[in-house]
Amino acid sequence: MPVDPYIVLLLGTVGLAALFPAHGTGADVASGASTAAIAFLFFLYGARLSTREAMDGLRHWRLHLTVLACTFLVFPVLGLAARGLVPVVLTQPLYQGLLFLTLVPSTIQSSIAFTSIARGNVPAAICAGSFSSLVGILVTPLLAALLLGGSGGGFSADSLVKIVLQLLVPFLAGQVLRRWIGGFVARHKKVLGLVDRGSILLVVYTAFSEGMTRGIWHQVSPARLGALLGVEAVLLAVMLGLTWYGGRMLGFPREDRIAIQFAGSKKSLASGLPMASVLFGAHASLAVLPLMLFHQMQLMVCAVIAKRRARDPEAAGEPAGPAAASRTAAGTGSR
Repeated sequence: MPVDPYIVLLLGTVGLAALFPAHGTGADVASGASTAAIAFLFFLYGARLSTREAMDGLRHWRLHLTVLACTFLVFPVLGLAARGLVPVVLTQPLYQGLLFLTLVPSTIQSSIAFTSIARGNVPAAICAGSFSSLVGILVTPLLAALLLGGSGGGFSADSLVKIVLQLLVPFLAGQVLRRWIGGFVARHKKVLGLVDRGSILLVVYTAFSEGMTRGIWHQVSPARLGALLGVEAVLLAVMLGLTWYGGRMLGFPREDRIAIQFAGSKKSLASGLPMASVLFGAHASLAVLPLMLFHQMQLMVCAVIAKRRARDPEAAGEPAGPAAASRTAAGTGSR
């Protein structure tokens, strides 16, 4: 069962914010730095996304539409259904965070990694994750406006403007400049990856510092956290089942079903944290808590499933598809 080292860093950042929250001028500086970090993050997302690769993946449009439907339709419907758990199981702020979790896009890196381990369609997973991230920049704020409304911890028309200025504009700028800076970004992928993660840690510190100064953590008890984990476990189990058996009902081959399951059942921490910071403001710390917990849960569960899929007898007997062909070509090239 893998424990994501980055989750440990995130929890350490939360602890740092609890012990040494930013006050006064320090809080203003942290808030300004966080805003700049969010804009830079999405600029890098735009610079990294290859438009040509995304367009090449459109030939597998049925798979991508299935993943998008799982991410931005089925997940939100389940999130809305969880409204019945308030206030007996979940508090209203925790429910708002859970609902926001269901609105964010899918992951890219972990979906690709687990699809590869399970011997699935890796090219499809790459395109599906990229499409989900691209669509999420527009769809997630719109869904938040529709489903969270004025109860979203300060969500308003101003928040939508902030989304455009802090997320969409930098992303589009990265896409426009990719022609000139794409090579630099690719060559310094590891360094920029550290910048990515450091920026998100700064966003988390700022959000949780503000939450500490406002005393909102008194609203969360260990029993409520346990209940939240239980609800998220059910949510993940339902989505894993729907993506796998639904893919079978839709006639997808095994390799495609693997890509659908891992891309359609996961949520992106990297995209969700900055969005929550913009959308929820002072309430962002409670809003991102469900997403942080779900992120670690999905990694642990999907790692087990991926290894079991790799040993599945069906994997040996099914005709080779795109993923198998790419693996064979890669193996041939390495010899």
